[in-house]
Amino acid sequence: MTMAIKIGIGIDSHRFEQGRKLILGGVEIDYHLGLLGHSDADVLTHAIMDALLGALALGSIGDHFPDTDPAYKDADSMKLLQQVVKLIHNKGYKISNIDSVIIAQEPKLKSYITKIAESLAVVLKINKECVGVKATTAEKMGPEGNLEGMSAHAVVLLETHNL
Repeated sequence: MTMAIKIGIGIDSHRFEQGRKLILGGVEIDYHLGLLGHSDADVLTHAIMDALLGALALGSIGDHFPDTDPAYKDADSMKLLQQVVKLIHNKGYKISNIDSVIIAQEPKLKSYITKIAESLAVVLKINKECVGVKATTAEKMGPEGNLEGMSAHAVVLLETHNL
C-alpha cells in the first residue's frame, strides 16, 4: 500500500463594506463592517477552498463558483465548501489538516478562533484539532493595516491510500 499526499495553498482578500455581515469560517463576527463580495465574502473559507482545489490542481473557486453566475449571489460560503469537500472525497482524498491565518487590523478575533475552527471542522469532516486558525494584525501597514479590508491564507494537506 502506498500513500499519496498533496499540499495546497489558498489566499483571498476582500474590502470592508458598510451594511454587510462579517462572516469568517461560517461564524458571524460582531463588527460594524462586513466584507464586500458576490457571495457572503467569507475570506477565510474562500482561502481554504482555494487551497483544497489547488492541492489537486482543480482550479480555483472562481472556476467552480464564478462571480458572474447569479446562482452564487450572496451564497453561503460554507455550503460552497461542502461541495468542495465532496469533490475532494470523490477524488479519493481525505483532508489531513488545515492551517490558516486571517490578517486584519480590526476586529480583534481571539475570542472567535475556537468557534471558527469548530465550525470549519464540521464542514471539512475532520477533527477540530486538525484545523488551525490564527489571526494577526498587519501592524497598521497595507490594506489590512489601513482598515481597507482583510485577507486570509490557508495551507492544506490531503492524503489518500492507493493499493
